Amino acid sequence: MIKKKSSLVYGAILLTSGLIIGLVISSNFGWHSKAYTEDAKISAESIEILTKTGQAMAEVVAAVKPAVVNISSAKTVKLPGMQSPFFDDPLFKRFFGDEFGQPGKSRKFKQSGLGSGVIVDKDGYILTNYHVIKDADEIKVKLSDKREFKGKVVGIDPKTDLAVIKIDSDHLPSIRIGDSDKLKVGETVIAIGNPFGLNQTVTSGIVSATGRANVGIADYEDFIQTDAAINPGNSGGALVNVRGELVGINTAIFSTSGGYQGVGFAIPSSMAKIVMENLVRKGKVVRGWLGVSIQPVTPELAKQFGIKEDRGALVGDVVEGSPAEKAGIQRGDVITAIDGKDINDPAALRNMVAGIPPGTKVSLTVLRSGKEQKMEVLIAELPSKLQKAKGKFDNLLNGVIIQNLTSEIKGEMDLPKRLTGVVVTEVEDNSPAAGVIAAGDIILEVNRKKITDTKEYEAVVSGIKTSDDILLLLFRNGSTIYITLSSK
Repeated sequence: MIKKKSSLVYGAILLTSGLIIGLVISSNFGWHSKAYTEDAKISAESIEILTKTGQAMAEVVAAVKPAVVNISSAKTVKLPGMQSPFFDDPLFKRFFGDEFGQPGKSRKFKQSGLGSGVIVDKDGYILTNYHVIKDADEIKVKLSDKREFKGKVVGIDPKTDLAVIKIDSDHLPSIRIGDSDKLKVGETVIAIGNPFGLNQTVTSGIVSATGRANVGIADYEDFIQTDAAINPGNSGGALVNVRGELVGINTAIFSTSGGYQGVGFAIPSSMAKIVMENLVRKGKVVRGWLGVSIQPVTPELAKQFGIKEDRGALVGDVVEGSPAEKAGIQRGDVITAIDGKDINDPAALRNMVAGIPPGTKVSLTVLRSGKEQKMEVLIAELPSKLQKAKGKFDNLLNGVIIQNLTSEIKGEMDLPKRLTGVVVTEVEDNSPAAGVIAAGDIILEVNRKKITDTKEYEAVVSGIKTSDDILLLLFRNGSTIYITLSSK
């Protein structure tokens, strides 16, 4: 009994102590919470500013979201037939069927893709990326109001990774195209698209840089860099400014993981507008041509040529009969401006000339032996011989896209001047030559027949039968090699 009584007393003491401690803690925390609340008051002015900012962003998004669409594409991909002695085993055929692995029998399957697009005209013209609808057999366009349409390709421009498609409807919500040339670093921009298939996703950020080139995405690059979150599926979506104007077409991200890492790229609206107008009116993009091989001005070259600043485009060669030659431009000249607009590097010159309509007379500012000169040049149209060959053949070279090996390309790739042949610019994913031939290879011979231009290449390749093996002589990584393409 004595032990039980002492236990009860001890328990009562612990309970009382706990209550006292709890009250003290509760009192202290309540006091700190009250003080924290009083010290952390948000002024009405701050709330009003943030509220207005939020409302403004919401208004911009509400105005432009209906013009951003979801694009889904599907294409048929062929896989070559497989061969193995196991395929002839009766037990194998019992489980997998007689057709599986038959020699030479290709298999087909549907490959789908998702992307975004921007309605730029109420009659149904939509800007998107070329890679979003590349080789598509079927294109579906889904609007913000859930309506779906079949998309028709109006024109493509792989050189800028742009495409125009059209849907049969009118009075559609469209977006006004702004002037991307006026964008400033630090300016607020909003990206709208369908990342990972999540429709109408909105992210915001700033312009991180302009005029980004040599990224390796397209032939003509003048990208807007932004930290607005861009992810797979955003391609072809809208980059808009605070006025709700389209200033860019979201194209790609720089990532080591495949997801957003703070660096996204958009094609500027000034370039997209020119490409779109050409595709709608002419069905192709007509580009200006100067006819020079150019390279960057390094500090070492600037010193050798007596130039104070290492900017501009150094002329390494001039194409015979080109506008540049007619204007008197020489090897060793440094082009620093066109019509008063500064040229900081070769990419800027290339983009600017490409956007000038053929037949336009422009004034070039040129440094020659350290002295500045003005030259009048009549821009011509990029010759058809410089355009890529289609690469559509009924043999093992189907899907290999080539173009003439010009002096400009030789300069850019640092190739021997006497080298003749055609340069591979692209190998399509479903090409029989994929994995054997690569972009940048120079094809010197086909079946021991010398190739000097696209016409000779097409004449030789078009005569090769579907099942014929092909022997190629290539120039790759500074040396010539023989390779064979075989259907077996």
